[in-house]
Amino acid sequence: MAITLWTSAMVVPQATAAWDDLLKQGQQLLEGQNRSEQSETAVPAGMDTATLARGLKEALRVGGERAIGQLAATDGYYGRPDVRIPLPGMLESGAGLLRRAGLESYVETFERSMNRAAEQAISEATPVFLDTLEQMTLEDARRIYSGGDNAATEYFRDKTSTRLQQRMQPLISEAMSASGVSLAYEALVQQAESYLPMLQGFSPDLNEHVTSRALEGLFLRLGEEERLIRQQPAARTTELLKQVFGS
Repeated sequence: MAITLWTSAMVVPQATAAWDDLLKQGQQLLEGQNRSEQSETAVPAGMDTATLARGLKEALRVGGERAIGQLAATDGYYGRPDVRIPLPGMLESGAGLLRRAGLESYVETFERSMNRAAEQAISEATPVFLDTLEQMTLEDARRIYSGGDNAATEYFRDKTSTRLQQRMQPLISEAMSASGVSLAYEALVQQAESYLPMLQGFSPDLNEHVTSRALEGLFLRLGEEERLIRQQPAARTTELLKQVFGS
């Protein structure tokens, strides 16, 4: 009996000590996780969150103005291969064949007309852009600041893609009429059907094609501008940008 009691007395402190160790380990894990989460959204030393938010809004505003300004210029899309709007679907796949068949002028006229429509309409993205900036929260700003080189661009893409699509499609449609997209497409198809028989019955949604590609180009340019502001002091053209991104 005495041996049993002595053994039990030894086991209880050992079990309690083991339990305490587990609790301490769990607490350390939680504290480490909290520190990690806080560091991911940490505000730079000496800067309040409101200033950080204003800096990020400024970065998006400046980057957006530059991106839209570049794309809205003549050849903003057409003259730059990385954002140029290509022919839709199988036409793009067969463009090389059509050029070799002597239809290069038809291909270029159609492609240029689509890009001209995007260049004419892209400036209308600005109101949606500015409205999104006004809705950015302080917590959004903290996450964006600590994110990657295009975190603000991805925030903008997530918040605006649907609205931009809805706003831009009717404007793209008007611009397409002005730049003769439908006529250029019909002329190309009439000449190309003998070389690409599968074009018979091919009727792509040109409005959706031009709109979606135009927005892809906008996000690409915006991402480039954001990276410049984050990485290159010369791109920080306002005092607020220098304050936020120079720290």
